Amino acid sequence: MRVLVVENDRVTLLGQIGVALEEAGAELDICRPHAGDAIPVDEIGHDAIVVMGGPQNARDDENHAYLPELAALMRRFGDADKSVLGVCLGSQLLARAYGAENLIGTHPEFGWCMVALTKEGAVDPVLSAASGTFPIFEWHSDSFTLPEGAVRLAGNASAENQAFRLGRAIYGTQFHFEASRPVVEEWVGTFPDLIRGMAPEWHARRAEFAEEHGPSADATGLALARAWVATIGAAEARRVA
Repeated sequence: MRVLVVENDRVTLLGQIGVALEEAGAELDICRPHAGDAIPVDEIGHDAIVVMGGPQNARDDENHAYLPELAALMRRFGDADKSVLGVCLGSQLLARAYGAENLIGTHPEFGWCMVALTKEGAVDPVLSAASGTFPIFEWHSDSFTLPEGAVRLAGNASAENQAFRLGRAIYGTQFHFEASRPVVEEWVGTFPDLIRGMAPEWHARRAEFAEEHGPSADATGLALARAWVATIGAAEARRVA
């Protein structure tokens, strides 16, 4: 199992997604286009793609010229029936790749927030690994409309489209289910000013929030990660058969 991971920022932590990929024995190829790495030209040679978050918006081509290429690559993976996962910015790029609208600066959300599955999410092979309503970490200002044919899997009052699926195994999640408590603490230490600007009172109460929501969010994140990684193995098994 060989997985392409695209990091869109200098501090990108795979967290629970990394745990699940390691458990599955996946070989990871890390692409850092923000640091000058070239976007691969096609999906050949990889069984899946993971596109992580970042501070840029999904339409900021002027400052991040690689974004159209990355969106197109995600679609190539999806159209080839390979597993695709977009997290936060990655989900916004996935929506762009399949013709949806990006909503810039309209849906700010930070911290452990409650998200609810839709009835479709409750029976989805991946999202059903979460409970009906669950806390999970959020850090975003943007959102998106659903691509044509997408199934909405989860939402909340702040952002209606928190998770969606296209086809068999093309998934986008607005929320950061990779963000275990250690990941959040790393972000706190690395981006204190950004966090204070978005949620001024959060720092003072973060230990309280982590104690209240962290254990459940960590468990949910790992369950979702394992469920998505299983879609890679399922595709491989079908090809062999």
